[in-house]
Amino acid sequence: MNCRCSSTTSATDRSFAIFPRVDSVWLKETVYTFTRWQVIALLFLGFSAGLPFLLVFSTLNARLADVGVETATIGFFSWLGITYSIKVFWAPVVDRLRLPVLDRLLGKRRSWIFLAQAGIATGLFLMATVDPVVAPEMMALFGLLVAFSSATQDVAIDAYRIEIAPERLQAALASTYIFGYRLALLVAGAGALYLAEFWSWTVSYQVMALLVGVGMLTVLVVREPVVNHFEAAADIAHRVQAEAERRAHLPMGLAKLAGWFSAAVAGPFLDFFQRYRELALLILLTVAVYRISDIAMGVMANPFYLNFMGFSKTEVADVTKVFGFFMTIAGSMVGGVMVVRYGVRTILVLGAVMTAATNLLFVWLAQMPPDIVTLAVVVSADNLSGGIANVALIAWLSSMTSASFTATQYALFSSLMTLPGKFLGGFSGIVVADFGYAEFFLVAGAMGVPAILLSMYMLKNGQRLDERAPVKDASETGS
Repeated sequence: MNCRCSSTTSATDRSFAIFPRVDSVWLKETVYTFTRWQVIALLFLGFSAGLPFLLVFSTLNARLADVGVETATIGFFSWLGITYSIKVFWAPVVDRLRLPVLDRLLGKRRSWIFLAQAGIATGLFLMATVDPVVAPEMMALFGLLVAFSSATQDVAIDAYRIEIAPERLQAALASTYIFGYRLALLVAGAGALYLAEFWSWTVSYQVMALLVGVGMLTVLVVREPVVNHFEAAADIAHRVQAEAERRAHLPMGLAKLAGWFSAAVAGPFLDFFQRYRELALLILLTVAVYRISDIAMGVMANPFYLNFMGFSKTEVADVTKVFGFFMTIAGSMVGGVMVVRYGVRTILVLGAVMTAATNLLFVWLAQMPPDIVTLAVVVSADNLSGGIANVALIAWLSSMTSASFTATQYALFSSLMTLPGKFLGGFSGIVVADFGYAEFFLVAGAMGVPAILLSMYMLKNGQRLDERAPVKDASETGS
């Protein structure tokens, strides 16, 4: 959405207009919003969602590199992240199936979140006990348990967030969720590296497993959603009944199962393709390739810092995790402002260009002597560009989801936007071993070219996309 300002408005008026008038009413409403239990709950659930991600991705790669696992093997471990990319396949099950016993105690949404958290904690404890050099297969198996449970938790928390509060609170919920998620990335990134440096990787992963208790305690304290504010549940129920009646010639149980699959699983995809028609496949292709350059490069980042450049775990944590954390937040804020000012598709193109360009900085870094300041400059550029690109991509994807299928359609987008990068990242270790880090980063940068071209195509066809975008229901129910 582009910002349209009247030409008669002075520059001074516009500069002051971007700030809300700070009076007692506005301040009281703001404090009331951010002290609501739903908003506070999403801070802790965001922490729970973000904690396991790095522990099966970059932090795990750092652990494997530190204990002497071969580079090619480290690359294959990145395939654990594919679990996050295929969560759309079981998202309808999480959305509709009630768990025995736990459902009666906690309710549908909280029971799925709690079960997923139990799987994460168990997997992390088991990963802490395994020597990846002696038993890499067991490390991969326990990592898969963590990744699968974490992806399941993401699906359940997304549904919980949508259903727990009316639309007017969704922005506040999202802001605290993102802050909690980023804080967890800091803990699971820099925190885990610090613990490994001063104690051991075993202690590091044991502490991370204990921190899963933050999310589990939150689930026990918060309330279960009473209603679905987007009325998706009722919509699905009607669709299931209609589809089952169409299959009345089948046994009742089979007819209901076929009706459920058609409505709950196929319905979101049919809705998307019917609306966007010939643009649908190009949209999905854009989503699929947009983050390939960024994700593929990230697989080899920590081995590059530790093994090739020779930085210590503490130095890597200081620059890439702590300093990088604030640079990513800054990039996200800049991206948000730019999306409002210039439109989401314009910044989508800018983000694609910046992501590919920053990979070329790593080519330069690979040919420089180790220097902490140089590393900080390159990491700053990488995290700023990543923050801008991610904000633009999330805003664009959110605008294309139908209110009746928000969870499943967004799961489709979020799965697709990481799957190709995770798959290709599995071969990154082979490229590094055969050619070197500089050549690998050059290839990773070139992989961003399709994203640039497709983003430009989406910008050019913006009017056609807007005409087919779903109409959001602005009504609010409940509080």
